[in-house]
Amino acid sequence: MKTLIIGGGAAGASCAARLRRNDEKAEITVLEQTNEISIANCGLPYYIGNIINSEETMHVSDVNKFKNWFNINVLLNTKAIDIDRENRIVKTSDNQEFSYDRLVIATGASPFVPAFEGMNRDKTFTLRTLSDANRIKEYIKDHKVTRAVVIGAGFIGVEMAENLSELGLSTTIVELSDHIMPNVDIEVATVAQHKLKEKGIEIILNDGVKAFSDDKVILDSGIQVPFDIAIMSIGVRPQIELAQKAGLEVSHGIIVDSSLRTSDKNIYAAGDNVEITDFATGTKALIPLAGPANRQGRIIADNICGKNENYKNTQGSSVVKIFDLTLAAVGAAEARLKKLNIPYLKTFIYANSHAGYYPGATQILYKMLFTKEGRILGLQAIGEEGVEKRVDVVATVMRLNGTVHDLLDSELCYAPPFNSAKDAINILGMNALNIIEGKVKMAFPEDLEDSYLIDVRPKPVFMKQTIEGAVNIPVTEIRNRLDEIPRDRKVVMFCNTGYTSYVASRIVNQNGFDNVYSFGGGIVFFKALN
Repeated sequence: MKTLIIGGGAAGASCAARLRRNDEKAEITVLEQTNEISIANCGLPYYIGNIINSEETMHVSDVNKFKNWFNINVLLNTKAIDIDRENRIVKTSDNQEFSYDRLVIATGASPFVPAFEGMNRDKTFTLRTLSDANRIKEYIKDHKVTRAVVIGAGFIGVEMAENLSELGLSTTIVELSDHIMPNVDIEVATVAQHKLKEKGIEIILNDGVKAFSDDKVILDSGIQVPFDIAIMSIGVRPQIELAQKAGLEVSHGIIVDSSLRTSDKNIYAAGDNVEITDFATGTKALIPLAGPANRQGRIIADNICGKNENYKNTQGSSVVKIFDLTLAAVGAAEARLKKLNIPYLKTFIYANSHAGYYPGATQILYKMLFTKEGRILGLQAIGEEGVEKRVDVVATVMRLNGTVHDLLDSELCYAPPFNSAKDAINILGMNALNIIEGKVKMAFPEDLEDSYLIDVRPKPVFMKQTIEGAVNIPVTEIRNRLDEIPRDRKVVMFCNTGYTSYVASRIVNQNGFDNVYSFGGGIVFFKALN
């Protein structure tokens, strides 16, 4: 069997190595248009920031290893330009021809950079390859750069902003939407934004680039941002041109079936260039992540070797470091559910990273989205410690088609330095079930403005700080002060993080009220947003 793989990134390299482990006699060739194969792309911002200080460590593998370990022929600087499907031949830009029995298109995605007026490409960079990273490092050093602007605030944009700031550069982020990190919702993103600002990074939201002058970015609002270097991280576009030219079925990405086969039975596709099914919503989407790309490459290799493996959709599990914070997410954000008109319920909680009585505990904000039947649609979390492990637990429950009931039943490792006996995962399950069963009505930031607010914390705490307009009825007094609570308008109770107000709302609602809500996340959440 002769397999030709176009692209040596995560999907292509994974496919090639798995093919060899499956079949020692297979003839395997990888065509890679750049001078790199198997680069740790996700570490590039940290390489630029000198957190990773060795270029050698950025090479996950190389041409020699592929040849010596796996007997795989890797050709760098070799760009495929045409696929002759009838004769099963791929032509390259240097006039070579390669035949195949099975073809894998793993061309990935490339950075999207609009043709802005006045943009000087000598001082404007994208980050996708190790060569890109080295050019950025050299430019900063050679031109004594002191001011950086990052256009776009997704993963790469935020990571680059942090690392440029850590290098001592005055750094500005420009983002077209109303918050950074478009894969999460504004409440969680706002916490991250506060951290970036605290570290001296300027953030300009709801504004786009209009044009460039030699040393300024001119925004749609008229704001001019001075810069010495600009990092364009607006997003990526799948490289589908080769597939399109070959007459394969494409949409936003290359269309594949569950076995990752294209509309041609002899051609597979994987990685950032394929359109997949979103696990949470069931809709078609582009979700460019390294983990799914590796998995897809492995599945294709198995299927080429006669197995019948199916790719089981992409959850979008992701994590990003923002100085001493960790932001992690899985599944759909609320904004996406709204856009798709998918019904959902939601909750916010704060929970300690480990037992509160053990020194060093910090709080983590969680936002979970789920259906009235208990199916989990998504989770977002941000905090200092233990964030990603909780999101990974929920991602696993989702993958196994579990529900919020399974979060409640999860038995997790416990010792005070690491956890609480009742973990945040359990609390999320309890909270969601209370909502589903009607034991609590949740209020959210958008509900506060026109509601009657009751602070249920002790009076001394209330006197120090509360939400403007709130009255104080401590939970310990609430049974004797029911006549002070209005019945003809929405009443929102709040406390520090949400538990005491939940208890208070249960007391009140079991005394004949049906208009009382508990503010998820409490005043800690309110302060984080404001």
